[in-house]
Amino acid sequence: MQSTAVVREAWEMYKAHWRTFIPLALIVYVILGAIALVLGLILGWLGILISALASIVGTFWLQGALVEAVQDVRDGKQDLSIGEMFQRVRPRLPALIIAGILAGLGIAVGLVLLIVPGLYLLTIWSLIVPTIVLEGKSAGESFGRSRELVRGNGWNVFGVIVITIAAVIVAGIIVGLATFWLPDGVDTFVSDVVSNTVVVPFVAVAWTIMYFTLVQLREAPAAPAAPAYDTPSPALPPTDGSGTG
Repeated sequence: MQSTAVVREAWEMYKAHWRTFIPLALIVYVILGAIALVLGLILGWLGILISALASIVGTFWLQGALVEAVQDVRDGKQDLSIGEMFQRVRPRLPALIIAGILAGLGIAVGLVLLIVPGLYLLTIWSLIVPTIVLEGKSAGESFGRSRELVRGNGWNVFGVIVITIAAVIVAGIIVGLATFWLPDGVDTFVSDVVSNTVVVPFVAVAWTIMYFTLVQLREAPAAPAAPAYDTPSPALPPTDGSGTG
């Protein structure tokens, strides 16, 4: 697996099906942003706490729906409605939330301690969402399955992660510069909604394509071994039955 090839394929899919991916993200981020803004103003710290919980649920639900969306459009057309994508993920939501929180905590601790352990965990756990959504793995099983798929392709997986995270950072800077003139609070809301809506689906597409690529590599039949041929013995000189004296 080559990281650049995965990102290129993700970009082509994103361009071809942005009408599927962007509305999914826009719905979630507008709702979550409105909840945070309204509850924060009305309920203060309690509103912030409620909006944080809503954000956790909404974020993982969106991630699962985007994985379903990628699987849906792999044949070149969208068969599921937005509502059906979210509905398919709903039974997997508890596992997504549990696995996502555990992974986030582990990666955060790793980054705080020595950075490298956090990057390592981010790499080997990067496929927990697709394994839960597409394979029906439990939260606990998803960690082992993700690591199994990544094994042998760690550097390429890490390359995809770096490229997509860089895209998130660049998009955030660009949108932030474009919205800095808005009133305080409004600029943050608009910037977050726009940047997340545009970039998060691309990240999900790239990581899900990475999942499908690694699954195909794991399931590819091994090349047949070359047939073994017996080396002929050197010919012996003919004998007439008499010995030599």
